[in-house]
Amino acid sequence: MKPNGILMIEHRLIEKFLVMVGQEIDRIDERLAADEGFLKSTVDFIRNYADGIHHGKEEDILFEQLKDKAMNAEETAMMEELNAEHVVSRRMVSELVEAEAGYFGGDRTQLDVIKEKLTFLVNFYPVHIAKEDKDFFLKTQRYFTADELNRMLAEFEAFDSGLDKEQYNRLYAKLQAELK
Repeated sequence: MKPNGILMIEHRLIEKFLVMVGQEIDRIDERLAADEGFLKSTVDFIRNYADGIHHGKEEDILFEQLKDKAMNAEETAMMEELNAEHVVSRRMVSELVEAEAGYFGGDRTQLDVIKEKLTFLVNFYPVHIAKEDKDFFLKTQRYFTADELNRMLAEFEAFDSGLDKEQYNRLYAKLQAELK
């Protein structure tokens, strides 16, 4: 497997989780209430899996190594754009946490903010992921030799060592079962 393969596998779990978040937005509309446990799980998933584990490998390993390559202007701009999108995602999650605290603290007007932030994430990630999977990863892989890709794969594995990535598959399965 190549490093991009690991990132793309992680993308598939993020996509599945976000489908479930979209379903939760519909339930919020039906109930006119938010589920605190689901929101906390969503924040945990996005902060720790999508951002910490996944974006961590992209930013700290892949993007860092690409900075040493002679990428063309289009690919450099795309990497900067992807980095900026990671920042936007982090900001949206922070705003979601603030809205969640307000809502569960008694400010029911925050329900609309919660829905807005969840909707943003549900719409944002598929576009971001497609940009990486179908364009950026394919174009930039050519900058690395087979040995460099193997070393990067080892770095990805070292990055993930000690992390229970599987807990997020279990979280997804648990929430999926609860929603049925």
